[in-house]
Amino acid sequence: MRSAEIRRKTGETDIEVSVNLDGSGTYSISTGIGFLDHMLEQLSRHSLIDLSVKAVGDLHIDQHHTTEDTGIAVGEAIAKALGDKRGIARYGEAHAPMDETLTRAALDISGRPWLVWKVEIPMHRLGEWDTELIEHWFQSFAQSAGITLHVENLYGSNNHHIVESCFKALARALRQAVEIDPRKSDAIPSTKGTLGG
Repeated sequence: MRSAEIRRKTGETDIEVSVNLDGSGTYSISTGIGFLDHMLEQLSRHSLIDLSVKAVGDLHIDQHHTTEDTGIAVGEAIAKALGDKRGIARYGEAHAPMDETLTRAALDISGRPWLVWKVEIPMHRLGEWDTELIEHWFQSFAQSAGITLHVENLYGSNNHHIVESCFKALARALRQAVEIDPRKSDAIPSTKGTLGG
């Protein structure tokens, strides 16, 4: 079973994350930020990655550290669960329609982190979550997971739908990429023989 646990404790946050890449999309999420909880639930459900996140952060200051460190911890847990990445499909791509909104995500579990973010969110807050932090969550996640990630909102007008479609597109692309390829289950999917660098 490809699973991992991460504990990330700093002077700003205390976060525990566990993942099972071969799960069924079950989740237990508590970050203190309601909309972020909702998005991480979507990430788990649509990727079929079991995900547990318990985060306590300095929300009396603002949501920046909790958002950033949650992205880092979830990414680290997925990277740890992937191990040497032997047998994975490596690439994933998905379109996530949600009513009037359509978002595309494409990713490569390359070991070379990068984020391309082409998403406009006109509202400053969704629930109590500062929307400027949403890109920061994706950046932190991609960096710590070692993923090249492109997210583009093709169109949409409802801010909730735009953000939720970003997480659902990521989830579906991630589901493809972490799957074991039955034709190459014993091989690292790179001509270099390693992924990263």
